[in-house]
Amino acid sequence: MSSETLDYALARHFGFEGLRPGQRAVIERLLEGRSVAAIFPTGAGKSLCYQLPALMLPHLTLVISPLLALIKDQLAFLHAHGIAAASIDSSQSPDEGREVMRQAQAGELKILMISVERLRNERFRRFISQVPISLLVVDEAHCISEWGHNFRPDYLKLPEERERLGMPRTLLLTATATPPVVEQMRERFSITADDVITTGFYRPNLELEVLPTAQAQRPQRLVEWLAPRAGHQAAVPQPSIVYVTQQRSAEEVARLLTSNGIAARAYHAGLDSEERQTIQTAFKQGELNCIVATIAFGMGIDKSDIRQVIHFDPPKSIENYSQEIGRAGRDGAPSTCLTLASREGLGVLENFIYGDTPERSGIRCLLEELDALPRASSGERDWRFTLSALSQRTDIRPLPLKTLLVQLELLGVATPRFSHFADYRFAQHEDDETLAGHFQGERRDFIALLLNNVRRARRWASVDFDRIDEAGRAAGLDAGRGRVIAALEFFAQRGWIELEAKQLTEVYAVYAGSLDIEGLSLRLHDYFTQREHAELERLRAVPALLESEHCLSHRLAAYFGDPRAPQHCGHCSVCHGRTARLPRPQPEPLPDRPRLSALCAPLHARLAERGNGHTPSATLLARFLCGLSSPLLTQLKARTLPGYGALATSPYAALHAHITTLALGRDE
Repeated sequence: MSSETLDYALARHFGFEGLRPGQRAVIERLLEGRSVAAIFPTGAGKSLCYQLPALMLPHLTLVISPLLALIKDQLAFLHAHGIAAASIDSSQSPDEGREVMRQAQAGELKILMISVERLRNERFRRFISQVPISLLVVDEAHCISEWGHNFRPDYLKLPEERERLGMPRTLLLTATATPPVVEQMRERFSITADDVITTGFYRPNLELEVLPTAQAQRPQRLVEWLAPRAGHQAAVPQPSIVYVTQQRSAEEVARLLTSNGIAARAYHAGLDSEERQTIQTAFKQGELNCIVATIAFGMGIDKSDIRQVIHFDPPKSIENYSQEIGRAGRDGAPSTCLTLASREGLGVLENFIYGDTPERSGIRCLLEELDALPRASSGERDWRFTLSALSQRTDIRPLPLKTLLVQLELLGVATPRFSHFADYRFAQHEDDETLAGHFQGERRDFIALLLNNVRRARRWASVDFDRIDEAGRAAGLDAGRGRVIAALEFFAQRGWIELEAKQLTEVYAVYAGSLDIEGLSLRLHDYFTQREHAELERLRAVPALLESEHCLSHRLAAYFGDPRAPQHCGHCSVCHGRTARLPRPQPEPLPDRPRLSALCAPLHARLAERGNGHTPSATLLARFLCGLSSPLLTQLKARTLPGYGALATSPYAALHAHITTLALGRDE
């Protein structure tokens, strides 16, 4: 592929005169048939690295993306340039999803975007295996790494899926990967070191400012700093994002700014999707110039003229900080990134980390369930479960539970075979005779048997696979699960029925021998404890960066292994002679035994009401008092109880140790 051909395609499809640094190297390697990892900072043009090759490759480009908002934004860009692209996602109706699948199978699409979880869908896996794929794109590819930030267990399956679907090349995209994470990404997808393309993390147009501010003073400081920059007194409004940790804070800070003459809206996951989309659109089009957001906002938002990014609360990690400030100044114009820095908000973020570590008793509960499975003649045992029900049985949150399942696979204890929907139901647009009349001979007999053996309600017919299979064996017909699903999907594609599927069920093959439950539970709990420590170290690296006595831009680039940033950028608070010192807050004394007992009494009473009157663990009590949810606490509706979150500002580790010392909770 010549440079002239590439430049012509770039100008024709996107109207761009030239490629940015790094883009040409990535695209040329992909067109040569090589797999590539592109490590570009936020706003450096990662998306074009797959969009342009997708138009020049013969078959479909499949893009794995972690957020629906990111998918929607990318699709809007592609459609604006006349490029045939679509997604399959949870916001679509069944008819819309089927139309996208039809287009992909007919070769009418160049790009299909999905979440990684879509690959666990039985119907999608059957569909995508029939579609030729030229390129697999993994966006936010750092999610592959167990030791990076934002680890997503389902990402670990992507190398296996690439092999299964016969994809000839892969493109990994990320803006926030440290050297060890890049190495892990590269190894898992067999990418050579020469095919890792990095463009550096230094942004010469970003002014990094750290302003030490006590938590109580943050609201006033924010208004004083932002007002002249956000259009309150400025001749030209300046688009700004204010980042906070919690949804409640987003609402409070947005009201504060609005009451001080700075029109602002809160943006967070607690808003419905329509309202979020309205706010996003208003911000992108310049109708709204200040957003107060939790960290999910901004992923993939293509707005080039954001002039201020303010961290009202501390970022969760240096990776998050880099990603969030990277949304400023994508047009290359000067932009300011301010952190109202203190150590006071770090305790809440630390507590969130502890909330994701499973109790050893929960891990042991899962292993006991595996060990109790009946032995099969084939040697392996069959384990079927839904993630939500298993999460409740073990009191392990869904994300760490997925991680635990991956670890069981790596240890050879349990291997995923497939997943399927447990429940199918359909509403007919044609009567039984007309439906069967579309077929002849044995196929007509099969359809008639299927329709005669469903369980009917007023509108919906529920599919009982065992009943249909048994009737098929009696009649000498193949009526197995696979054939039934294929028939129903064919009916739905033709518009003869409306088909729904739910209750995703995982099917695993479990090691045939007896399990060392105590040894395994200890080993797995140690693994999660190591992850916990890694997350805590990542969080504690944030104040170390903010208090740096050396250039902030240089320190930030060095964290990501980039040696090209200048030693002194000249446009950060350290280079301006303002080294930050963050005072350490005085810890509040922990309550004495009578006070703790009184705070925990409502939880004990609720457990007794539900027939679970045994002494809760120190972990459960500490989570209750810190306001950290768990599946069991959600079942118990613990949020409604007095005492829940009463010690939310207390350090979880210190509180847990205090409860253990006072013997208020049982040992695991």
